[in-house]
Amino acid sequence: MKKIAIFPGSFDPFTKGHEDIVLRGLELFDEILIAIGHNSKKNVRYFPVEKMVAYIEKAFEGNDRVTVRLYNELTADLARKKDARFLLRGLRNTTDFEYENSISQVNKYLNEDLESVFLITSPEYAAISSTIIREVHKYGGDVTPFLPYQLD
Repeated sequence: MKKIAIFPGSFDPFTKGHEDIVLRGLELFDEILIAIGHNSKKNVRYFPVEKMVAYIEKAFEGNDRVTVRLYNELTADLARKKDARFLLRGLRNTTDFEYENSISQVNKYLNEDLESVFLITSPEYAAISSTIIREVHKYGGDVTPFLPYQLD
């Protein structure tokens, strides 16, 4: 049986830290589905979601073990539909752990076959967050060093 993991998030934007988690996750899983979901806490996206899909696909061009898709349903249900038994998540700090731990417990309740796998962010990416990248970009700063693709 293939080991399929879903890497869910809003990815607004998808950063080098996210890319690092996917690349390291490929050492553990046969396939990774990067699933861009709607986050009810985030009403408006900064980067258009269609462009983000294209950027992420470009970043993993030639790697048929990574796919990208949009979804608007419970992550546990998406996992069931895609025969994914794992959720891949990155942790930068203890705050991330507290948040991700709660989500993991609920996902396990909703889909008992689903295991969350946490990878600690590589030190060189620990300070990168999508929120910070959006702010830097909004005020004209160069975000190129933090992204695995070139913005249009």
